[in-house]
Amino acid sequence: MPQSNQSATVPADSHSPPRTKPTFLNNLGADLPASLVVFLVALPLSLGIAAASGAPVMAGLIAAAVGGIVAGSLGGSPLQVSGPAAGLTVVVAGLVDEFGWQVTCAITAAAGVVQLLMGVSRIGRAALAVSPVVVKAMLAGIGITIILQQLHVLLGGQAAGSAIENLTGLPAAITNVELHSALLGLAVVAILLTWKFLPAAVRKIPGPLAAVVAVTAVSVAVAPSVERISFSGSIFDAIALPSLPDGNWRAAAMAVITVALIASIESLLSAVAVDKMHGGSRTNLNRELAGQGSANVVSGMLGGLPVTGVIVRSATNVEAGAKSRTSAILHGVWVLVFSALFAGLIQLIPLSVLAGLLLVIGAKLIKVADIRTSLRTGDLLVYSVTLVCVVALNLLEGVIIGLALAALCVLWRVLRAQIQAHAPSAEALPWRVTIAGSCSFFALPRLNRVLHSVPEGQDVVVELNADYLDHAFREALVAWQKQQRNTGASVILEEHGTTAFSDAEDNTPQRQDPREFPLPPRTSWLPSGANPVDDGGRLPLRSILLGIDKYHRRHADKVRPLVQDLTEGQNPDTLFVACVDSRVNPNLITSSGPGDLLTLRNIGNVVCNDGSDASIDSALSFAVKGLAVDSIVVCGHSNCGAMKAVIADAEGASPDMGDGFDVWLEHARPSYSALLAGHPVAVAASAEGYSRLDQLSMVNVALQLRKLEEHPVTGPALASGQLQATGLFYDICTARVVLVTPEGIEQLDPSMAVRA
Repeated sequence: MPQSNQSATVPADSHSPPRTKPTFLNNLGADLPASLVVFLVALPLSLGIAAASGAPVMAGLIAAAVGGIVAGSLGGSPLQVSGPAAGLTVVVAGLVDEFGWQVTCAITAAAGVVQLLMGVSRIGRAALAVSPVVVKAMLAGIGITIILQQLHVLLGGQAAGSAIENLTGLPAAITNVELHSALLGLAVVAILLTWKFLPAAVRKIPGPLAAVVAVTAVSVAVAPSVERISFSGSIFDAIALPSLPDGNWRAAAMAVITVALIASIESLLSAVAVDKMHGGSRTNLNRELAGQGSANVVSGMLGGLPVTGVIVRSATNVEAGAKSRTSAILHGVWVLVFSALFAGLIQLIPLSVLAGLLLVIGAKLIKVADIRTSLRTGDLLVYSVTLVCVVALNLLEGVIIGLALAALCVLWRVLRAQIQAHAPSAEALPWRVTIAGSCSFFALPRLNRVLHSVPEGQDVVVELNADYLDHAFREALVAWQKQQRNTGASVILEEHGTTAFSDAEDNTPQRQDPREFPLPPRTSWLPSGANPVDDGGRLPLRSILLGIDKYHRRHADKVRPLVQDLTEGQNPDTLFVACVDSRVNPNLITSSGPGDLLTLRNIGNVVCNDGSDASIDSALSFAVKGLAVDSIVVCGHSNCGAMKAVIADAEGASPDMGDGFDVWLEHARPSYSALLAGHPVAVAASAEGYSRLDQLSMVNVALQLRKLEEHPVTGPALASGQLQATGLFYDICTARVVLVTPEGIEQLDPSMAVRA
């Protein structure tokens, strides 16, 4: 029977998953009361902003309704609430004086079109480049502004137009306090502060909503004469179509750009700030910009104020427990419905009650933790300046000044190179000049001052730890180096950074990626005038002492934390058998640190299984029985001198290294016989293009692995799985490692798979 017919016979509800409520319904329990709280906050704010802008009072309610419904539906922020904002009050007031109200509405709609184009162009994510300390200071500045403003309302007076005027007017407001108004506002504050201590069943009701309703009910009974929200007419009566300006098109175009930019910046910064207040999904800033533009087009066409994302309402929305954009949309619906049908109920709410609510909201925007963080991270200056400018000037100017200061601080920290001269602690030691950071022409004044503080004729070691180096900096350093050498002194340049000094001579400077790179050979940093090899062909002790001095200066402090736990013992996981060749560095090619490897080094990286060498046997016993290592690695290498000696010995040209060397080669001679017999490793190495000498080195590794299997100590451990053995071959010319197995070889670096 076809599968489709079988499935048709199954009852529809026999195996279907349980039905769940849509997300809208799941969140409605939190979004509905939160929307009422935001509505209660938005209503008086919208009316006040409209009055301060010189616009019809109902234009504020139109913008609040459109901002909630349109921006809430189309925007990219799940919890941001939009509406008329105080940040545009001065701008709108100027436009009304210059063009009249209906032309201002046309400018608002045109600004919305510009915002839509900006959103479609996907430039909204640029708001993420705003320093977090600026956003936190902006919130604190808004909080202080709200507190200074609402204190006057709570005391029964009228708030002034600026935070400075509100601050200077506080003594007079306190002197002329209206007692009933103040008590009602303080009652709201007290309820909100103590709400979290009430039983959980009570706290299911949002504190702001409970405080406003309860204190408003009390005010009707005990303080009927207290000042309350008031307005006249219907919201539908205020709807008016915009009109085009009568000339002066250039000024109108500038006004469109100004409104679009301010509204966009305020909305995006508010969205970023709101994202920091909750743990839900983040804002799609491009979509938010398009949503704000759509709201401004609609608001302007209906005779409303410009719309932006408003941090006060958004913060209230988050604090009230909103879960989705439904809260913002419903708040716009309540503004529309209540303004049309229940204006009488709205006008029962005392202004001081809402002032008490706003005082608590404003105080929550000022976080002591943010101040402490800015102090610890060195951003207190940016925080303080931004906060003061937001309060003393306005939101836009304060944020711009804060961003400019933050950018200057970044430039100072990034471009400032740390350059210091250190006098020698002993007469025989050289001077040291340490240079770290971004070495550009910005650092030339400091570089020249420090370099010329070194006395003439004094030997100098320049420690360069640069992540960026330009030609101008290199040129200045080279010129001083020549000048110092002309006085008979030596100047040694030690490079430790990610940028090579030589690259700055004739290449475009660029910041290099940090690299974990080991110490270079001493020959790369020893004085160019001193031959590291003396007449006897030996490395002078002085070079070792110089290396130790460099280790103490550059690395000892970094190594110390790595060996703190190793002072009482070791617990390596691997015995690494390597050749004594100076070019092979086991810790380097295995990215190992102190305590990781137990190393056995001898000529030709050989082991024995017949007890003929006590040194090898004791090392194997100590590793397996004493330290219980997990693995043994035998590592050969290219161009091996021991393998050269084996080949020369087989061809009758044995090198004259003494009897001891000749006896030692006995451990490696079987490898040559295996090579001649066509060992699988030799065949695989030949196919990869390796020389006969390197083929012998690889075969030698394979035979040492076989000896480990036959050794009385390692053999049983390998057979039981307690121990594993691995063969490696280090190719010096490519600095790559090859895996050697009994059957062949395997390239561990895919880019080196084809050698020939």
